[in-house]
Amino acid sequence: MQPIIVWGHWGVPFRKVCIILKRLQIPYHYNIVEFQDTKKEPYISINPNGRLPAIEDPNTGMKLWETGAIILYLVEQYDTEGRISYKDQINKFQCVKWLMFQVSGQGPYFGQLAWFARFHQPKVESAIERYANEMERIFGVLDSSLEHSDWLVGDKCTFADLSFATWSHISKGLMQELGRSASMEKFPRYNRWLKTIEEMEPVKECLEEIATERAAHGLPP
Repeated sequence: MQPIIVWGHWGVPFRKVCIILKRLQIPYHYNIVEFQDTKKEPYISINPNGRLPAIEDPNTGMKLWETGAIILYLVEQYDTEGRISYKDQINKFQCVKWLMFQVSGQGPYFGQLAWFARFHQPKVESAIERYANEMERIFGVLDSSLEHSDWLVGDKCTFADLSFATWSHISKGLMQELGRSASMEKFPRYNRWLKTIEEMEPVKECLEEIATERAAHGLPP
């Protein structure tokens, strides 16, 4: 099997894809693209939206961008044993549902909070408050959904659970910076779930890589 070609950088979305690649033991070749080069050639020809990551699978000829699409492709193409997915229609689309919630809810809201809390000048307190509240709302959605199960779908950790790992990990630092760490006590099931995911070897490895790369860029873990 030829390695999947991945274009990415130290950002959270790239590592979300890497977790899936590592969990499925898919070899990959990592091409670093600096953020200032994402809207220039040659990368803009790979992804006209100019965002990271993107992949090319030389084994099938598939080229994709958008993390949700990439994850669905990798699972469909390479998770033949159902290690992190299901084949029956009900559980399969329950996993897809949660992935869509991650890419449309968690990712954008947590990313906007990180931007307004850490980078935007001048500080816009109303934006920080809005996105912090949305982050807590998403914690609540996940917490309530874990009331009767250890996992979001079925009886095992799937790509649905794994897709939340990177931003959930980053959010702990954001909550601490904003003085809202105590709010996390309201979500005990979510906290246990996240801790279990973080201790899985592929996830642990990727989170360590995120911390190292963020530190190199002067950012908190």
